[in-house]
Amino acid sequence: MDIYDFKVLNNKGEEISLSEFKGKVLLIVNTATGCGFTPQYEGLEDLYKKYKNEGLEILDFPCNQFGHQAPGNDHEINSFCTLKYDTTFPRFRKIEVNGDNAIPLYKWLKQQKGGIFGSAIKWNFTKFLVDRDGHVVGRYAPTTPPSKIEGKIRELLNS
Repeated sequence: MDIYDFKVLNNKGEEISLSEFKGKVLLIVNTATGCGFTPQYEGLEDLYKKYKNEGLEILDFPCNQFGHQAPGNDHEINSFCTLKYDTTFPRFRKIEVNGDNAIPLYKWLKQQKGGIFGSAIKWNFTKFLVDRDGHVVGRYAPTTPPSKIEGKIRELLNS
């Protein structure tokens, strides 16, 4: 099984196959609208605008598992992100990343790249970087700003 075998729901509830992103560099992020890291949306959007035409896709998965920092429904979350941070990258349905209700994609991502304290996601804005061949090549802590990943993204886009 690889990343392109997974299907997820977009924020309108429509099923999307990740095979649509084959050949792209992916930055997959679990996000929240009321988190201390929420301003990272600016950095994510900066990366997206800079590199989307070269093959970068940022996949945003809102998650309410950490301090209930992503309240609201999918429409409200999307409105917040587009109005406050002018985000244009794909946003998906609110999900769980840990526990029995974690979506299969996140179970797989955590198996591919564990964190410092095990595979569980510790907080919002954990980032997974996937190369053009679908390999998870990096996992970044919530404290890592998107700008610190730019060099690796550029490297993957040019390889």
